[in-house]
Amino acid sequence: MTRLATSLVLNYLRKWDVTNCKRVDRFVGISKYIVERIKRNYNRDADLIYPPVDCSYFKPGLSNEGFYLMVSPLAPNKRVDIAVEAFNKINLPLIVIGSGQDEKKLEKMAGKNIKLMGWQSDEVVREHYVNCKALIFPGVEDFGIVPLEAQACGKPVIAYGVGGALETIVPLDENMNDETERSSHATGMFFYEQTPESLSQTVIRFEEVLDLFNWQVIRKNAESFDRTIFKEKIKKYIEKEFNKFKSGNGAS
Repeated sequence: MTRLATSLVLNYLRKWDVTNCKRVDRFVGISKYIVERIKRNYNRDADLIYPPVDCSYFKPGLSNEGFYLMVSPLAPNKRVDIAVEAFNKINLPLIVIGSGQDEKKLEKMAGKNIKLMGWQSDEVVREHYVNCKALIFPGVEDFGIVPLEAQACGKPVIAYGVGGALETIVPLDENMNDETERSSHATGMFFYEQTPESLSQTVIRFEEVLDLFNWQVIRKNAESFDRTIFKEKIKKYIEKEFNKFKSGNGAS
């Protein structure tokens, strides 16, 4: 009975959502991933404006204490369990910052090489970005600001290759023979199966090619998403759409 009621309510909400979306003049997506979803679900075009990262706050520190880092709520959809299982297998140090419903479960899973720190302040998070070897990002996000915060600190990201991560991380191209070419734009690596095995294999490979990553290249990629750029883009967008509205050409 409860499932039936839930299904009926969700069905009603979907219809209400689709009907009312027609009243929206403009959609703005935070990633191509979301722009495509808006088109698929509502049959409406959307403009793209990426959210910002604060590059004045997150800065490189040029240190590496040898640990991998994950910064995330401890919720099922974040797939922290994949990271814990993978690092249990390869026995490399992993620090997880975040709290949530999976905390006790993950504490039971984690080996001695894994440290769960719970919630931490922005200052502590920034310190760990600066000191880590690389960020681990195994979930699927609409955009995902954490990979950009790590990159702003000059750190590469090992991420599941789906969703917003594809738009903020430049993967190492191992098909190129020239090492300079391979590393000239790379800011991380992707794994393409959302499993501990796929992640652990990618981390092992990352260990082998770590020297190909350049913190200045990684930082530069993050700077293309900086708050100053976002402010300018959103300002111009609002001005453009407001002028259309005033002239009577603003409606879809």
